[in-house]
Amino acid sequence: MYQFLASFTVRPGHRDDFVRVARKTARDSLANEPGSRRFEVIADEKNPDVFYLNEVYADVDAFNAHANGPFFGAFFAEAGAYAEGPTWLMRGTLIDDKATVQ
Repeated sequence: MYQFLASFTVRPGHRDDFVRVARKTARDSLANEPGSRRFEVIADEKNPDVFYLNEVYADVDAFNAHANGPFFGAFFAEAGAYAEGPTWLMRGTLIDDKATVQ
């Protein structure tokens, strides 16, 4: 599983806009992209202008398909007008119980 956590800082007055477009992207991605596994929109507990997207894909190829797809593009076309980001906080591949460390 390929996962990442990214933050966005949203201009005041556009918080509801960001949540709406992020949730729409989540619904569309999960419904239409076979490799999409989880897409969470999270509000920061201390700063009302900061939001996080926590996303999980089957693998990096599934993420790349998402990043080159229409939902990703539509999200940035709108959110880019009032949000700064993404700031990548974490990106990587899940190490499962079967993995060995050498």
